Amino acid sequence: MQAIKILMSAYACEPGKGSEPGVGWRWAIEAAALNHEVWVITRTNNQSAIVTGVAQYGKPKNLHFVYYDLPTWASWWKRGRQGIHLYYVLWQLGAYRCARKLHAAQKFDAVHHITFGVTRHPSFMGRLGIPFIVGPLGGGERAPLILRKYYSLSSKFSDALRDLINVVSKYDPWLRQMYTQASHIYLKTPQSLDWLPQIYQHKASCMLEIGIDQRNITITEKSALTNRQQSLHVVYVGRFIDIKGMDLGLRAIAKMRANGIPVRITMIGQGPAQKDWQQLIARFKLVDAITWIPWMKQQDLLAAYQTFDLLLFPSMHDSSGNVVLEAMASGLPVVCLDLGGPAQIVNQSCGRVVLVAGLDADQVIDGLAIALTEIAKSPSIANALRTGALKRASEFSWKNVVGQVWGQHGNGYQMAIKSSTQDSDYVSA
Repeated sequence: MQAIKILMSAYACEPGKGSEPGVGWRWAIEAAALNHEVWVITRTNNQSAIVTGVAQYGKPKNLHFVYYDLPTWASWWKRGRQGIHLYYVLWQLGAYRCARKLHAAQKFDAVHHITFGVTRHPSFMGRLGIPFIVGPLGGGERAPLILRKYYSLSSKFSDALRDLINVVSKYDPWLRQMYTQASHIYLKTPQSLDWLPQIYQHKASCMLEIGIDQRNITITEKSALTNRQQSLHVVYVGRFIDIKGMDLGLRAIAKMRANGIPVRITMIGQGPAQKDWQQLIARFKLVDAITWIPWMKQQDLLAAYQTFDLLLFPSMHDSSGNVVLEAMASGLPVVCLDLGGPAQIVNQSCGRVVLVAGLDADQVIDGLAIALTEIAKSPSIANALRTGALKRASEFSWKNVVGQVWGQHGNGYQMAIKSSTQDSDYVSA
């Protein structure tokens, strides 16, 4: 495979982190591992973490970082939730000017906007006039209105506001320019693909941006169920907020207990919905079945997965689902809803995806309880799903994920090669 020169725009890019910072870092180093020469424009704030990471893990000679940030006086915009959006757009404009100078010297074959990976946020890198890869982007996912039944009033307002912003943002001229200039657009989920205006969908496809380190795919020997009393030990990991769907998940656990199914659940995380969930647990007399654990360090969490039987993650509109991949890499089956990124990861070989189309909240609760009960009652199914989880997680190795864009058959690579060939033909003519 011919090596090419790629410029990446990664506002978030830090080694050893999850979410957007981890995505920016891993896409850069994995593209470099494919022998491409990779240059990354990122924030000056990320420099110390990158320098530390480079010292710890080593940096390929074909990977280069260029740091850019707005003037110090502009940093106060990042202190508020709304101000960060203005700061981000201004950073993108400045990063483009930086990229233009860099391109004049380096002559890149392609440019890739990788973070933030959000459908509503513009990038100006398409103005460089070379193949422009956008995404994977998420944010077009939407919780069905009927499933917001148990949301708090503030959560109902927040999701309604998000819905409105998603509608209005389709008409943002900077966004439309980005999508017009894009050579290919990657969306994380079918819901985000549906959000994309029809005029751009011919050059769009779906893939998740997250991956797993192959070294983290491990499992210890254990019986069909971890608890000696053969109780299903379920874990939830994430923020305690309504969009994570645990108001439905906890009701499903209560339904199982009422039907005589021995089940326990450990809740790992923190957030504003915890008080409401605790009241729900008291109401259903589940206090003895619940363990609460605050946030854990990543290394401790990976070890803790080995002590559970299953991950319950009924999120309403997660674009990706890092926790799902992490759990599966530890051999945990996953039960999720047919919404967002988790539904793109989980299948019948490694868990259960509970359908939501046309169903109300109580019917979805029944679906969750049925899926959990099936696994609780059948050690053979539980064992098969554990094996399937490991196999499915391996399909999301970082090498495989990044290779879908910058590997020999990836759209990004093929478009860069085609463009450079056309340029050479033009010059020789």
